[in-house]
Amino acid sequence: MPATPTDLRPPNAWLMLLEGRAPWELAASLAVLPWLRQMPKGDGHPVLVFPGLGANDLSTAPLRRFLDRQGYATQAWGQGFNFGPRAGVLEQCKADLQALFERHGRQKISLVGWSLGGIYARELAKALPELTRCVVTLGTPFTGHPRATNAWRFFELVSGHKASDEQLMAQIRQTPPVPTTSIYSRSDGIVAWRCSVMEPGPLSENIEVHASHIGLGLNPLALYALADRLAAQPGAWHPFAPRGARRWFFKTGHEEHRP
Repeated sequence: MPATPTDLRPPNAWLMLLEGRAPWELAASLAVLPWLRQMPKGDGHPVLVFPGLGANDLSTAPLRRFLDRQGYATQAWGQGFNFGPRAGVLEQCKADLQALFERHGRQKISLVGWSLGGIYARELAKALPELTRCVVTLGTPFTGHPRATNAWRFFELVSGHKASDEQLMAQIRQTPPVPTTSIYSRSDGIVAWRCSVMEPGPLSENIEVHASHIGLGLNPLALYALADRLAAQPGAWHPFAPRGARRWFFKTGHEEHRP
């Protein structure tokens, strides 16, 4: 079962130091790019990508470039640096989603969010499920207490919101009514990994990969899982099921709940 709000602690100093491996994750993705390109090609549907806290669209450029090459039509969030849900931010996200839906012939849109960006993706899917094809989050803390991250002070500083709004957190913990995947890492140095685990269900799943928090959007394993999830056809979604040797690199199902 996912952890309760009060029993989580932020990642320790050792895990924070391991965040320095992010450049190596980018290098690894470049090295295995020919393998990644063997993934099923996209069907051209639009994908809206949200950056993490304190980041902008530059941070998601490698991820979007990869998805563009796979055959998707990506769009950056286009609101500069992500300093939290300040006045007008979520309203603009909804307007952007609706405009993208119309511009692409009323095709449903996949929402991809990295860290805090995943909160936007999940909330948009709840507000506009009729426009949403699926949601994929990367290291997003949607359960547990916000202070079970090493970024909560920065969040309060730049957003003007308190990290202890229980009513807001109760809403955020709810799973969207569309296919939803959480990609997370136990060695995340920013977010306690249990904050990124939801109850698996007919339309919800968790995929564990070996990655840093800062490198999740660059990590080859995370990109592989992301591409696989986006390729699922509407109405035919099924849980991630790596085959053969790939099973050694991903953990799914109930395994993420082991102590």
